[in-house]
Amino acid sequence: MHTYVAVAALTTLLAGAPTMSYAVSRGETAHGTGAAAAAAVAAKAAKATKAPTARIVAPGEHVVAAPGFELWLTAEGKHWTDPDMPDFPQFRSIVDGNVDPSVPGVTLQGSGFEGHYYLSGLYYGGKGTASRVEIATSTGKVHGKLIELAGKPGWGVWYAIADLPSDGGSEDFLRKVTVLDTKGRVYAQLPLT
Repeated sequence: MHTYVAVAALTTLLAGAPTMSYAVSRGETAHGTGAAAAAAVAAKAAKATKAPTARIVAPGEHVVAAPGFELWLTAEGKHWTDPDMPDFPQFRSIVDGNVDPSVPGVTLQGSGFEGHYYLSGLYYGGKGTASRVEIATSTGKVHGKLIELAGKPGWGVWYAIADLPSDGGSEDFLRKVTVLDTKGRVYAQLPLT
């Protein structure tokens, strides 16, 4: 009988004692390591949001922005074809004296074809590392891409494709070209209006 009384007393004691439980999400371990995991996820997210930089290309390497719209760089400057004249390469020099690569600047070349405006140009002379390009138009903002030769040439090429407005666009369709650095600051800019 002493055994039954002891078990009954123990059961009563345990039943009246406060209890606690917790759950651990799948993939985590208990006792505070979730905080370490959260810190690791935050660090990974910070790396993932690193500002983009220009695509590095080899001299003469063709970048196809759209069918018929190709760009390639040489030490002398930018070469490109437009969709309306794919057999007639064009050229914009960085070394002929028409641009001063020691002063921040942006050039613009463009052509319209089948409802789109194919835009590109040189950028040069800015401080920091060029990261992205934005083209302000009368219908909104267009985001383009950047390419550069390896090393530190001090210049590169931007390009973008904008839809022409349904009315065909006027001369002030393009408002401004802005190349931004990796910190979001203006690297170089070309106001057009």
